[in-house]
Amino acid sequence: MRLRFPILPTARAAWLAAIAAPIAVVIGAAAPGSWVLAPAAGAALLVVVLLDGLLAGRLADWRFHVPADTEVGEPMDVTVIAEFAGRAGWTRPEVALEVDPRLSEDGRVELKLSHDSGTASWQGTRQVVPNRRGPATLSRLWMRWDGPLGLGARQVEHDLDATVRVWPDLSPVRSPELQNYLRDSQFGLIARRIRGEGTQFEALSEYEPGMDRRRIDWKASARHTKLYARENESERNNQIVFAFDCGQAMCEPVEGLPRIDRAVSAALTASYVALKGGDRVALFGFAQRPEMMTPFVGDARLFHRLQSAAAELDYHAEEPNFTLGLATLTGRLQRRSLIVLFTDFTDPTGAEIMIESVGRLVEKHVVLFVTMEDAELASLADSNPHDLESLAVAVTADTLARQRALVLERLRQMGVDIIEAPWDQIGYRLIDAYLDIKRSGAIG
Repeated sequence: MRLRFPILPTARAAWLAAIAAPIAVVIGAAAPGSWVLAPAAGAALLVVVLLDGLLAGRLADWRFHVPADTEVGEPMDVTVIAEFAGRAGWTRPEVALEVDPRLSEDGRVELKLSHDSGTASWQGTRQVVPNRRGPATLSRLWMRWDGPLGLGARQVEHDLDATVRVWPDLSPVRSPELQNYLRDSQFGLIARRIRGEGTQFEALSEYEPGMDRRRIDWKASARHTKLYARENESERNNQIVFAFDCGQAMCEPVEGLPRIDRAVSAALTASYVALKGGDRVALFGFAQRPEMMTPFVGDARLFHRLQSAAAELDYHAEEPNFTLGLATLTGRLQRRSLIVLFTDFTDPTGAEIMIESVGRLVEKHVVLFVTMEDAELASLADSNPHDLESLAVAVTADTLARQRALVLERLRQMGVDIIEAPWDQIGYRLIDAYLDIKRSGAIG
């Protein structure tokens, strides 16, 4: 740990020296014999700065508090507490922190301390919003406080050894709406058999008016001389894979957070519902090469494993390799599964490669393609141009929107289910689509 107590001139001292400099020049020109007054005044100012810095007092103790864990996009508090010896409340001490860009884009967090008369200490808190997942380090702290005249200041520097683990945003999982839904729906907190839906045979019951005639079991009815209907149950133990494109397009921000973080939050929300429904869930990430694939998790009590794995999905400023990524995923799956692919695209050439890779995936698995609506692109395409430049922007945006719609339509024709929605609706749209596919028995 480095600890320094230098005395530094303040901005007020610098302004005072700047104002005095031309006066000294005028005096030297008007009375050459009085030139000695200029260095004497400078030396006097230096002495005053040193004395003022000494009167500022010394740092007796300090403490630094940050949470060990937080979630991306969720505010967290950074608190600094300091105690001084021989210091009155002339000015508020200032603190600067060197932090990971995950906590602040410019790598710097600043705050001022206020005096707490109850504890006779100085305290300050700054709210920071993490913008990316992963371990975020806080490496250094500077603290500075002025003397009574505001001409001299003391400054200390400390090396820090603090790391904040930034997890995916799980606020949708904890939301009262989802928890109430899980309690009241057929995929409740207590797993139970769901009769009347799905394709797995459960039991026979006497046919009653109002039942679907397609459920009548004619062979059993002939044996018993009564009409009997089949009662089915929704399949369980299905394999659900959430696949993430970690490439450049998914790292672009939407409402302040990268698309990949929005996708991770939606996927974990749907994963929680799938685990409650008795299915098995795995995560897969790829960019230029496959990055990560987790083992299948089949117990809601092991949801934290998915959360930890999702936190390790990295950001890559490069185009994804759909051919290698999706081929690797296909080779690792031993049975028919539901693959939820989160991706985005802007380049028509890259979209063609993606379509070919998804087409090979559809041959063996059920594919759900999830992409976020580009609100900025839509607003540019719908804007009223007022000059040639804005007209060119509107035409380009409209062309890109048409190409995007064409790609999605080609995927639909291949049998791929599509979810295209604003980022804040993706999670619940994904849950609805998953439940519809599960009820149809298309996975097993």
